[in-house]
Amino acid sequence: MTAASHDPSSQNLPPHNPPPHSPPPLGQVLESALYVDDLDRAAVFYGHVLGLRPLVADGRFRAYAAGDRNVLLLFQRGATSETVHLPGGVIPPHGYLKNRPDDRIQQHIAFAVSREGLGLWEKALEARGVAIEGRTDWPKGGHSIYFRDPDGHLLELATPGLWPISGG
Repeated sequence: MTAASHDPSSQNLPPHNPPPHSPPPLGQVLESALYVDDLDRAAVFYGHVLGLRPLVADGRFRAYAAGDRNVLLLFQRGATSETVHLPGGVIPPHGYLKNRPDDRIQQHIAFAVSREGLGLWEKALEARGVAIEGRTDWPKGGHSIYFRDPDGHLLELATPGLWPISGG
């Protein structure tokens, strides 16, 4: 995929004209979820290699603070195929609905980093044995690097200038 094909401004999208009684615009992504084969292994990677702060954990998931306003959820593969009943309500099934190897999905998630921080992250990842699989310079001035976590999910670190949004 070229940088131009990933640039939303290069698409022929209709203008955004919300109807008169539409809800307010959505804000930032609050939670991102990944489904992992080994929660302990994932906890080492996200907690120790990437340095994310743990928020809560149990036998089926881990939650990490990803910056000040975002949460990364790691679910044990197959552990979200049943409805979860909590005192405040229910969480419907999601992700892998069965724990089958043929259902493998390599998901993608991007973390925002500062322009100054990108090079430092690249060095830190390489020092920890994490291979950088790709780099992209975006038309709006942003820069990205790509690498994989232990379960094969494609992770991206992106500087401002990728999307036409504040901080994007």
